[in-house]
Amino acid sequence: MENLLEIRNLKISTLRGRQKVLLLDEVDLNIPKKCSFGIVGESGCGKSITANAVMNMLPYPLEVSHGSIRFDSRSGEVDILKLDKKALRAIRGQEISMIFQEPMTSLDPIFTVEMQMYEALSFHHPGMSRPQMRERALEMLHRVNIPRPEQTLTSYPHQLSGGQLQRIMIAIALINDPKLLLADEPTTALDVTIQAQILRLMNDLKEQNDTSIVMITHDLGVIAETCEEVAVFYAGQIVEQANVMELFHHTAHPYTLGLLQAVTSLGSETRMLYTIPGIVPPGGQWSEGCRFSDRCSRCTDRCRQAMPALSEISPGHWCRCWLNSEEVAQ
Repeated sequence: MENLLEIRNLKISTLRGRQKVLLLDEVDLNIPKKCSFGIVGESGCGKSITANAVMNMLPYPLEVSHGSIRFDSRSGEVDILKLDKKALRAIRGQEISMIFQEPMTSLDPIFTVEMQMYEALSFHHPGMSRPQMRERALEMLHRVNIPRPEQTLTSYPHQLSGGQLQRIMIAIALINDPKLLLADEPTTALDVTIQAQILRLMNDLKEQNDTSIVMITHDLGVIAETCEEVAVFYAGQIVEQANVMELFHHTAHPYTLGLLQAVTSLGSETRMLYTIPGIVPPGGQWSEGCRFSDRCSRCTDRCRQAMPALSEISPGHWCRCWLNSEEVAQ
């Protein structure tokens, strides 16, 4: 495979009563090897369910109704959606790891940090001795800059701060040297100084481990700090995708522009925080045309009548907007 991960025509749906409702609509993504790739958008746009689909961990009643997720594993190219449970267990935590949004709820409160780190090792390395596991756990705690790692190993989650727990989650996720790390809002609920430390840490570990990172966030500031490529999600679709520098300097989609304005307005002279009017439409209640049309100040009749395609407006820069598309509405 040319890329580490290739997602093609991915559709995810759920049940509301007896009706099947589409939540993610024909998403295509290429995650290169040794790359930091950002996925950005408001809550409800489909970011987290895309990551859960990559892990094949969608909770019921969500399901992948169409598409493929191909991964360049150490044993060869596989379609994650077609693997049996045994093959999935061999890949999860070993070749693909995930950092979840809330470290306080992701770690088991009744087990020490030591036991939870040992579990991640023993499952994939059953022949590893206890001293070897302890040495590896301490090594990872050192690498994520945990103070007093020996003491931290014997601590329970409630005895540690949010920043420490997030570092431990990163240590557990990377303890088996995965090829792909999915980070779902890794800096949520952390203060700004800890956020900066966590982002620097993830950049450093990516360089040391040659790991690809998919950073899922609503914050374009985080994307600017950590990523090389970025896809902007809105209402279950990709509306813009480009190199980070291209996206920031030649923003094409009105939604991406609104996200940027929300960040840059913090330093404006008026000190007024910009907000995009309206809310993300829930799955099953999307308009026939552009899904951002009801919130867009530049909306035309064409936008309301037909869905624009995701078009390449410059090399490597894709946008789903009639303002930038040469296609003619059908």
